[in-house]
Parts: sequence; C-alpha cells; structure tokens
Amino acid sequence: MTPPSSTPALDLNLLVALDALLSEGSVAGAANRMNLSPPAMSRQLARIRHLLDDPVLVRAGRGLVPTPRAEALRRQLRQLIQDAENLVRGDGELVPAQIDRTFTLRASDGFVGTFGAAIAQAMIEQAPKARLRFVAEGNEDVDSLRDGSIDLDIGVIDAAMGPEIRLQTLFRDRFVGVVRPDHPLARQAVTVEAFIAYPHVSISRRGRFEGPVDAALALQGLRRTISVAVANFADGLAIVAKSDHIVLVPARSSGWYRRDFHAFDLPVKIDAPPPISIAWHPRYEKDAAHRWLRARVRSACPDL
Repeated sequence: MTPPSSTPALDLNLLVALDALLSEGSVAGAANRMNLSPPAMSRQLARIRHLLDDPVLVRAGRGLVPTPRAEALRRQLRQLIQDAENLVRGDGELVPAQIDRTFTLRASDGFVGTFGAAIAQAMIEQAPKARLRFVAEGNEDVDSLRDGSIDLDIGVIDAAMGPEIRLQTLFRDRFVGVVRPDHPLARQAVTVEAFIAYPHVSISRRGRFEGPVDAALALQGLRRTISVAVANFADGLAIVAKSDHIVLVPARSSGWYRRDFHAFDLPVKIDAPPPISIAWHPRYEKDAAHRWLRARVRSACPDL
C-alpha cells in the first residue's frame, strides 16, 4: 500500500485565487473579482498558505503586502493563468510576435520565387520568432497534411485528396509563351504558324511532353515539336535563355522567373488551368497561428 503523501493535493483553482489576491492586494478585492464572499476568499487564502507553507500576504498598515515567496511567484503565475485561459478558450486574441514555431509549406518553385518573399517579409515584420520551410512539390497526399508534416499545400490541388481536407482558392492563372528577349518572336505578332515553327520546352514534374495546347493544336490539324521536358521553371527558362525554344508558363506564378524574358499571349485558345489553392487539415482549422499563416499567404497573392 502506498503511504499518503505529505504534500497537499493541488487544486488549480487555488492558483487562480492566488493570482487574484496578488493582483488586488486585498481579500475583499480578490473576493469581488472572483464573485466570492470575503469569508470564502479568506478560506481560499488559508488553503493557499497551507499549500505553499508560506504566509503569502501579510499585514502592512491597513493593507496586505506579498511575501518574498509570493512576489517571486507573481510573474510566473500570471503567465501560467494566461496560458491556461488560452488553452481552454482556444480562440483568444493572437499575438503574432509570440508565435514560435516552424511552418512547412509545399509549393512549386514558381510560387516560391514569385510570392515567397512577400510571405517571408510579413513573417519577419509580424512574427519574427516564426520560421518558414518551403518544400518542393511531390506526390501530394493527405497523409502529409494529416500527420502535420505539411502545414499548407499550395498549388493545383486534386479534389481526390478527400472531403476532410479544407481547400481555398488563392487565384486563377493563365498560360503565356516565353522566349529570350532577342528571339525572332519577340519582334512580331505570334501567329499559330510561327508558334509551331520553333521547338518547345515542356515543364512537367511527371516528365510529360504534351498538354492542353497540343490537344487544341490537334483540332486544327497542327502539331508543335516538344524536344525537352524539365521539372521546374528555372530549368525551362535556362534552356529558353540560350536557344530558340519556347516555353509555356502560368503568367502569375512565374512572374519573378520570367522578368528578363519576353512573354506573349498564346495564339491558340485553351481552357484556363485549374485555380491555385491552399489546402490544410481540419486539425488546424481553429488554430490561431495557422489562421494567421493562411491569411499571410492569401494577402501575398491576392486574386486579380
């Protein structure tokens, strides 16, 4: 049989009472703050003294002053009470400067290059203790959102990820053609004949050589030559910069990368690409810091 402990059992209500006593400096004031009668608060003070083995508050003239032990506890106790209140409420006012965690965002290199700086700047200005980790697009899956290894998935999100995933559209985009500044197409209106006269680069993480543009050309009995497939914007534009190749990129998501290139509207009509969205797991739906992160991402790339 386990012998009884000599330390009184901890009643967390006593910590709230102690915080009120130290804040008010009187039994009557603390009683009024906690909606108790003065005798009831006096009994709470007696229990606190027994728990701490310390007088806590002692008479000084007509008032009460804290003992050195109580004074030492004051600041730590106030923070403890605030943390407990935030834990229970879960919807308390967020102080971004107090966010101290790492957020992991999965996004394309085009998104990071175009919008990453604005998100990072907002974080430095508002939440300097927070950190951003951008990871490359891969096999988007619900498991990485479910287990918390990814806070936000950004891109063309497949609805097949499941009904539990929260999804919000960031913006819609369109494709443009891009060539080097001194390319022949940079000095003329781009017709469909001129468009297919030059070789093309395909940007596809899955290494695909054809897409919606090829289907639209096929309806006109036309075909373009796609001689290279790469996985990201940087590689595609690196090839275009030193050749006569054309590459198709989403206009908004590639803004930073193609700033030194010539862009033109496509001479064939294709359906608009799916919207760029953010996805997160409902475990973070009401998390104040995560809501703050989502708001910063949305403000960095407003829909036009």
